[in-house]
Amino acid sequence: MTFSWMLMYQDVPDAELSQRNRLLENCLSMGSISRPNMNKGSLWSEWFGGKNARSSASIDRCRILFTLNTVGAGRGSTMLWETRPPAIHAQGPEPWTSEQETAATHLQRNLKEIDAMCKTGQIAARVQILVCEPIPGKWTDWMDSMLVSCGGKPAPIDAARATDNPYKDGIKVEERPSPVQVVVVASAATADTCHDLKSGFMEKRMQDLILAPPFLSGGDMKTRNPAVKTTHPDLVSSDDHDLYVALKWSSLVTIRSISGFLQASADIGAAALSPRNQKQLQPERGADGVTVSVSSAPSSPFLIPSFVRVSYVSEENSKVAKWRMHGDFFHPAAWEICKDSFDMTWIPDSLSGAGGVNGLCYSKRGDTAISRKLEEGEDCGQWWVYMAEEQMPTTPEVYANEITSPLVQGGSNFIWMLTERQRQEIVKQKICLYDNANNKSQKKCDASPQAVMPLGDLESFLINFTPNTALGKKHVTGRRPGYSREKEREQERERVRERKQLKGQEDIEKALFDYTIYPAALFRKDGTVKAARARDIVLTKSRDAQAIGPQTVKSSYYDVTITKPREATSAWCQAIARKGLCALYSDYFRTSTDGRCSEACGMKKNWSKIQLDHAD
Repeated sequence: MTFSWMLMYQDVPDAELSQRNRLLENCLSMGSISRPNMNKGSLWSEWFGGKNARSSASIDRCRILFTLNTVGAGRGSTMLWETRPPAIHAQGPEPWTSEQETAATHLQRNLKEIDAMCKTGQIAARVQILVCEPIPGKWTDWMDSMLVSCGGKPAPIDAARATDNPYKDGIKVEERPSPVQVVVVASAATADTCHDLKSGFMEKRMQDLILAPPFLSGGDMKTRNPAVKTTHPDLVSSDDHDLYVALKWSSLVTIRSISGFLQASADIGAAALSPRNQKQLQPERGADGVTVSVSSAPSSPFLIPSFVRVSYVSEENSKVAKWRMHGDFFHPAAWEICKDSFDMTWIPDSLSGAGGVNGLCYSKRGDTAISRKLEEGEDCGQWWVYMAEEQMPTTPEVYANEITSPLVQGGSNFIWMLTERQRQEIVKQKICLYDNANNKSQKKCDASPQAVMPLGDLESFLINFTPNTALGKKHVTGRRPGYSREKEREQERERVRERKQLKGQEDIEKALFDYTIYPAALFRKDGTVKAARARDIVLTKSRDAQAIGPQTVKSSYYDVTITKPREATSAWCQAIARKGLCALYSDYFRTSTDGRCSEACGMKKNWSKIQLDHAD
């Protein structure tokens, strides 16, 4: 709600205008350099110009393509497209529908979120629905009616009382293209494979449509320019876009996730452009094993913000919930990752300000709070979650991942985003790999992109799995999160077996080893503690081997005791960070002299010094 209010509210104070336009600025700076013709009389001007447009530049939009994978969408065992769509703009209360009953409710929720994005006046959205076979026109009409603010056709009962939307004063609805395009990605021969959730068929089609590499059509490549798409011109995805969002029908995309992704991408871009990062990392800065320098050099790691799905269903039975000591609560939790799936890294200069990719840590202005911090010897940047393992879903999706691996190492196949700049970099690497495979070239290709998430805005990268049925399912043996420590896990299980048999022993084993339920709050805690311990090891000059816990620096929020409980301010800062306000109000939290929330926002490298109590 906070994100929608910030972007939709028109009477924004002058002091907050820069922050309100941050999504659009970040999108344009990392989007396509080819902008639409916005001159008077052009289609873009007729769509978005209206009567109140101040200039052609004021009608520019962040052009987002949403590509939706609908394989597996249904009502029970019936394919969704063989059922009736929800009534269009029905009057009166709607009958209650279980979120597991039909995929239509999840599709509707996504379309409403996309419509709300268009209503901000900063986003122009197009939605590509990928299906295995042709679907009835009534479903296409229904999806179009859900996207009125994006250019869809409103139902007759709503047309007369239409509220403000970007197209209000523009071209007539009958004369503009629908924001929805249904694409049949399979032929009669491949339809069965397409419907098979283990085949990875639709995941591969999504990647091909968005990347559109020049070798896709086969034969000789006419161009090696990654900006040129070779897919059919009738496909909406062949047009120029600034941001691409690929998701499965069960994943919920929100304006918060898009805003967070763009800000995180701008932060990484700012680090890559930092003059300091173009030089070799100083030995004392890299000695901690967590500081990673990102630059524009080919050897630099290629980092792309990525997502993890979470579900709100608790454990599969009360006994397992009891033994896990979580209680039988309904908090968002991941099942595709665990504590061993990620490491923490500090990326210097990874803070971007207003005006697109604009590094704050090497700004020439000497009057900012960051400039003063640098003068005092403090590090500037932020902590990032660095995915060390691939995400491991349950069956059948885990098999789809093995056939069509995610574009980003450690990322998700079921919700991912790319800016146009990132898309072109990936296509360059794909062309190089294609040349090596076919021409036996010895050219060294760039490394594959690596998944990261900003610690300070972590919750914006946790995507709701809307059917909420993911938890409480066993992973396939050998294909579970924490696979890099599988041997140690088996040894731990054996030690449990060797102990005296307890009542409910099997339930204890199930809870500890068979099910992966990783609460979002625990994800943030583990990431914070990992980062704090890494710095504590480096900063502790003479370590006491008998001591337990941190010795030099600690997390002010998580490293507390019963006798010295945490103060209220750190709890407030945690609430701010978990709501995504560190990124939404980044101007304040990054540039003001108020550093009370710098830890919670992931911007304090050395955490809090441990104050020794001499009275003890």
